[in-house]
Amino acid sequence: MSWILFLHLLVILCSYGDQARELAETENKFLEIALEVGDKVSSTNIQDISHQTMHHHHDHTHAQSMTHMDHIDPSLMVFFTLKDFKVGKRMPIHFPKRDSPKLWPKEEADSVPFSLNQLPYLLKLFSFSPNSSQAIAMQNTLSECESKPIKGEVKFCATSYESMLDFTHRIIGLTSDEVQSFATLHITKSSVTFQNYTISEILMAIPTTNKMVACHTMPYPYAVFYCHSQESGNRVYRVLLDGDNGDKVEAMVVCHLDTSQWTPSHVSFQVLGVTPGSSSVCHFFPADHLIWVPKLQAHGSSSM
Repeated sequence: MSWILFLHLLVILCSYGDQARELAETENKFLEIALEVGDKVSSTNIQDISHQTMHHHHDHTHAQSMTHMDHIDPSLMVFFTLKDFKVGKRMPIHFPKRDSPKLWPKEEADSVPFSLNQLPYLLKLFSFSPNSSQAIAMQNTLSECESKPIKGEVKFCATSYESMLDFTHRIIGLTSDEVQSFATLHITKSSVTFQNYTISEILMAIPTTNKMVACHTMPYPYAVFYCHSQESGNRVYRVLLDGDNGDKVEAMVVCHLDTSQWTPSHVSFQVLGVTPGSSSVCHFFPADHLIWVPKLQAHGSSSM
């Protein structure tokens, strides 16, 4: 069981810390682990996995202060504002290349405690030392999942597909046959994670009537999704992006119209140079994150 869980960890575990410098340390630790067990994961893949950062739970990320755009980690380049959301706009975007984590069946997930006060037991269960990067990532995830939501937000950490659907149904108020999920799709396959993309087409504006649930992957020995919904107005889009190297991506975009309740240290404000409530904040979704909305009667783009 430990071996299977470890393989899950190599795919989805990463450093979600507040300081970008921790990413390099985690990257090296993962590489050492991969070499020890003879796993055939390249250093490039390890690097891509470890460079997951704030997109998984953007309303709670507290990044260190950044005084110059030149010092912003490329993996933070997913934000823009509504005024820049137009066909022909070219901007640098980071899309991590990783496999989507698979949620455990509910019975299996429920058999393992998911609580910060059970962390010592969990570290023994997964054979992680208390000071390891894996232990720190698990602690951060459990702490985030148990933290209080911001005003107007409802949140839940799903450890199974069934629990994710239950939360989605409760928030949107519809049955499983009446909701659907969308995710970013990489039409072309390449190893490039950061480049300039041009918005070539707005494929669809997805009506949400403020009924939307966003689910973001979290670092943990098995798949955990941080799902949340906000009362403030949101807009959801699917766009076609053309990369400078020829890559094509059907990317999911969420625009938050009211950011007045966000913490001033939110990383998007550092990247965009705006303040809470002064501007909308839009961002692209990585391919392993999900957006749940009421089912569309007819649409011209694929969903999951």
